[in-house]
Amino acid sequence: MSDVRANLEKLRADAAVRAAAAASTLAELLRVRQGSNDDDEHDPEGVTLSSEWSRLSALSDAAADELRRFDAALARVDAGTYGVCANCGKPIPAARLAVRPFAELCVPCAEAI
Repeated sequence: MSDVRANLEKLRADAAVRAAAAASTLAELLRVRQGSNDDDEHDPEGVTLSSEWSRLSALSDAAADELRRFDAALARVDAGTYGVCANCGKPIPAARLAVRPFAELCVPCAEAI
């Protein structure tokens, strides 16, 4: 399990970098635009502020969710339940964990839900 933990920790670190970058970019957008009265909603040459805000918010939320999923997977490693379906208790195939390392459910259970 030490290899599994090391892999999850590396993937989590990568996700943390993405989360920090997304949060930083979102904060920078807010800082730059704060107090500005520009009406970019009608700028024909650029992306609108609301569109960019939505995109960056979605990226930030997805990155934060990914971090939570990796934290939960690491907790399952510690508890000895990593790789075991939380629904049926059967092993989650290694191929599924390779593609989705924080998977909590086997494919049949995930499809059923």
